[in-house]
Amino acid sequence: MKTSTLQDVARVANVSTATVSRTLSNPVVVSESTRRRVADAVKATGYRINHAARNLRTQRAHSVLVLLPDLANPFFSAILEGISRVLARQGYSMLIASTQHVHDSGERLIDYLDDARADGMIVLDGGLETDVVEMLSAASHTERILFACEWVEDANFPSVRCQNRTGTRIAVNHLYGLGHTKIAHITGPIDNVLGQTRKEAFVEELADLGLELKPEWIMTGDFTLAAGCLAAQEWIAMNDRPTAVFCASDQLAMGFIAELSRHDFKVPDHVSVMGFDDIDLAEQFIPPLTSIRQDRMMIGETAAKMLLARIVTPNEENLERATVLPVSLVIRESTSPP
Repeated sequence: MKTSTLQDVARVANVSTATVSRTLSNPVVVSESTRRRVADAVKATGYRINHAARNLRTQRAHSVLVLLPDLANPFFSAILEGISRVLARQGYSMLIASTQHVHDSGERLIDYLDDARADGMIVLDGGLETDVVEMLSAASHTERILFACEWVEDANFPSVRCQNRTGTRIAVNHLYGLGHTKIAHITGPIDNVLGQTRKEAFVEELADLGLELKPEWIMTGDFTLAAGCLAAQEWIAMNDRPTAVFCASDQLAMGFIAELSRHDFKVPDHVSVMGFDDIDLAEQFIPPLTSIRQDRMMIGETAAKMLLARIVTPNEENLERATVLPVSLVIRESTSPP
């Protein structure tokens, strides 16, 4: 059996070899119907793309680097799926790395772009150290770096995020509407932009509602199950226990509830608990968790589309700089009147 050629694909797709070449190297410049015809022809002929030759010809790696602060955190799964879907449709692959291994050297990140191993970068960690952020800001291809979900204050990177302040205010008002006036908060990491934003919005909303907030009702966490367990121990030890707790993440809420259960406290009978993110496990948890839903798939898809626009048409005017996506309240069984 002879090896299929570009000409074979063009013949089966009934298009020119130039159209096949354009479709395989830069799918966004052809129509959806052409992409389908060429894709079907590639499958029918068994044609295999020489990626090394294509990358050399187009001066692109056809890959995007995605940086995560925690590879084990299930929160990022849907975001990665959204990014991957958009990239795959445009002939790009996704590389994944942890920022835990790059804090000591921002140069490693820049090397991905300078050495043509990746055409762009999506960063899901707003906690990068200052010197790393400065190095990224000064990189030759800084316009191809985008932050998603989290962001860096005072940095000029394009970003995609959700309504964190609005979501927090919705959470507080949900608990207040149930009749709770003693509401506590388990924060995210104190140096994390999401943790800071949600804590600030929580404090502001309680003040607007005229509710008391004792210092011990703000418990510091770090988005993890373990931090939620520690916060539960703090709640148990309080003389004046809040009747509701808003957690800065679903994992915090789940750890909090699990530790309470080990001490024979029931949710929501003894305390109402709600989270933020609405990860997949929230609906299956016992009790099912009330949460603020972020459309994580949409975060990933939007981030990938914004970045590809910068890669494919870098000189295009009016490229979007910041996108803020809506959130929604998902009411389940972990909250009830006090």
